[in-house]
Amino acid sequence: MNILHKLQMYIRPSFIGRGLGVSLMLLLFVSCRNGHLATPTASGRPYEVLVVMDKEQWEAPVGRALFDVLDTDIPGLPQPERSFHISQVSPKDMNRTLSIFRNIIEVEINPSLYTQTRMKFTRNVYAQDQIILRIRSNSNESFIEYVKEHRQDIIDFLTRMEMNRLCRDLTRKYSKLTFDLAKEIFGCELRAPEELKNYKKGKDFLWTTNNTATGMVSIMMYSYPYEGPETFNKKYILHKRDSVLRINMPGSDPDMFMQTDTAFTDVKPIVVHHKYAMEARGLWFMRNDCMGGPFVSHSRVDTENNRVVVVEGFVFAPEKMKRGLMRRMEGSLYMLLLPEEQQSEIETNLEEEKAESGVKSEE
Repeated sequence: MNILHKLQMYIRPSFIGRGLGVSLMLLLFVSCRNGHLATPTASGRPYEVLVVMDKEQWEAPVGRALFDVLDTDIPGLPQPERSFHISQVSPKDMNRTLSIFRNIIEVEINPSLYTQTRMKFTRNVYAQDQIILRIRSNSNESFIEYVKEHRQDIIDFLTRMEMNRLCRDLTRKYSKLTFDLAKEIFGCELRAPEELKNYKKGKDFLWTTNNTATGMVSIMMYSYPYEGPETFNKKYILHKRDSVLRINMPGSDPDMFMQTDTAFTDVKPIVVHHKYAMEARGLWFMRNDCMGGPFVSHSRVDTENNRVVVVEGFVFAPEKMKRGLMRRMEGSLYMLLLPEEQQSEIETNLEEEKAESGVKSEE
């Protein structure tokens, strides 16, 4: 009987799914290789964060300041959904099981050790694919001011780390249908979740979906000529989106078609594979029908062909929370490779992560 089999005998089924998933973490921790204890894989679900700080501090204003940052709603969803699932543990209660959590924020406030508040991260300290964000401060007041000032840096950093994990998964397991059609129609590479097995093609247009009545997730691609910098503004991008959708995404009647809810859609510049892009995030609806949901898109310039290529993920799931579904689709957008780009650009390198997250590394 091997060590894994022995351990399974002592784990009660009722423990599965509780709190931080203790049984799963134990199973991962004892994986062995060649008779030696291997580095475990980080535990926890995507977008779970474990905060390590004293309980008294956690329940005081200093802890509430950090909690308020992590408890932020995800933008662009039709109903409030939190960005992260948050747990807290005191430093004295940290043990081997908890130390392999995927996202850890360690807080230390000590005026004898620190003269100001700083934030840095390290990777894979106790487990593979783990991120530890350390915030050190000289006082409660300085800490509170710092996390309020850098709230978006913290949110963006943790979100980016999870997106990177998803992108790595998509390099290994993806929809071959979507990949082949993106190559055929646009000359691009796109790795999207493997459940996308149904499709529709049009002129410079592609839609792939899992085609389920509830929990429908979709990836859409289209392109149009690049007409200069004026191409990249909210009015232009959303006008193009609506014109493409009216032709390619009609409803059951002629007066039904997919549209953008422009009042609840934000557009902003971002960087994808070291290049300028525009992100649109908001809500769509079916005109003269009761369908609707969230979407997020990237508009990028294909300089070889002088065109704008748009890749978009959208969801229709009226009975479900949409956070996980949308994040899964959003991760796919970063997997789009234009004709002039190479496979190596899929993996976001450390320097790019530093620049975009605003969080420095200790490495």
